[in-house]
Amino acid sequence: MKSIWVVDDDHSIRFVLEKALAREGLPVRSFSNARDMLSALDDDIPQVLVSDIRMPGGSGLELLAKVKARLPALPVIIMTAYSDLDSAVSAFQGGAFEYLPKPFDLPRAVELIRRAQEESQREAGEQEAAAQVPEMLGQAPAMQDVFRAIGRLSQSNVTVMITGESGSGKELVARALHKHSPRGEGPFVAINTAAIPKDLLESELFGHERGAFTGAQASRRGRFEQADGGTLFLDEIGDMPFELQTRLLRVLSDGQFYRVGGHSPLRSNVRVIAATHQNLEERVRQGVFREDLFHRLNVIRLRLPPLRERKEDVPALARHFLQRSATELGVEPKRLSDAALAVLTHFEFPGNVRQLENICHWLSVMAPSQVIEPKDLPDELQPGYVPAPGSSPMTSPAPAPLASAQPAAAPAPANTSSGEGWLADMAADARARLAAGETDVWDALTKRFEAQLILTALDITRGRRIEAAQKLGIGRNTITRKIQELGLDV
Repeated sequence: MKSIWVVDDDHSIRFVLEKALAREGLPVRSFSNARDMLSALDDDIPQVLVSDIRMPGGSGLELLAKVKARLPALPVIIMTAYSDLDSAVSAFQGGAFEYLPKPFDLPRAVELIRRAQEESQREAGEQEAAAQVPEMLGQAPAMQDVFRAIGRLSQSNVTVMITGESGSGKELVARALHKHSPRGEGPFVAINTAAIPKDLLESELFGHERGAFTGAQASRRGRFEQADGGTLFLDEIGDMPFELQTRLLRVLSDGQFYRVGGHSPLRSNVRVIAATHQNLEERVRQGVFREDLFHRLNVIRLRLPPLRERKEDVPALARHFLQRSATELGVEPKRLSDAALAVLTHFEFPGNVRQLENICHWLSVMAPSQVIEPKDLPDELQPGYVPAPGSSPMTSPAPAPLASAQPAAAPAPANTSSGEGWLADMAADARARLAAGETDVWDALTKRFEAQLILTALDITRGRRIEAAQKLGIGRNTITRKIQELGLDV
């Protein structure tokens, strides 16, 4: 485990932190000045750096700048007296993870260092995962435009919009664009704007000050600050709330933003790569996506083809995913027979590359022998398989339970038949309920109507919620909320 490094000319501060961190089982290394600490970087790298802001022979801010130039992803905590809060602002602008006011509460200091350690481990994990991603995303002709675009953009910082179906690998393309750009040594920070609740998304993007809202017990850097000097990947940008689109446009226009609850403008040198599975032009026409933001993001558009348009890539991708799953599980990699590979190659993969990856992981766990035959493939790839309403393709990363030889059964099909007299049937139902003295007729029938619409749309789209929401003309978050409210077993 890498050490926590503490730099402070005050021996008592070093002693107290050394003892507290040792009790937590964290290795620690102390320095009395910045010069010695910088020299130590030639032989070792810390997991977290904790530095005083005022020291003889060089300030903490100067040290911060030098460390960030060599290790941009290293979390740095700046210790400062209460009278140095102006310096603390400068520390944040210089890329500090957090500041620790003196005199500090020791448990709070340890908790803050723990958080910085978790951030460091997460960053290291992302970098390792990125390093394991194959450079070649595919050899099919449909991918050649993507390769050429990445090559042409390798020396550019221009904003890129990646379009493609869910699961087609848009983040992999974004990482490749980042890796081969002038910012390749800087951080790559990704955020799925559709996966974060509306009330939290602003704080996630721009950070917040202490006390900005209930539960904000400490200041926090947002993704724009974390990505300073690198690339910020905004996935599912089409689902961003309208009011936040205005703030994003302002940042893209002048590079300045405010934390939630903050009063001092911050600057962030970030390249933005956005991605969406939606038709943004249509979203603009519907009035739910700002036209000026669309044009700001849509400088270079890169379309990523779905897997069904590059089926010749399926064998290589399947072998790669089986090998990676075997490595994760600590087992020998399984092999697809020619017959099983033929079945995979002819499958349409509605969940795209992500679905293929999850099928391979499922096979690594569930297939009974080292050579995978067609009979070992999951139900959705078997001849004559008809998906039940509400079922979805295998896009979840979790494998099926070990007690079953196939994925868990989907809910029984709902009755989605309709006829010309459905309005008359509903009127008769309403009349009977009203005559019986029921007082919740509106809610009861509305819920039945909404449930039937959703189940029918899910039946048509083979359980794909996003596509079902689009066909119904409602938002992705709306269909998720309605499914929960109505208690639908999908």
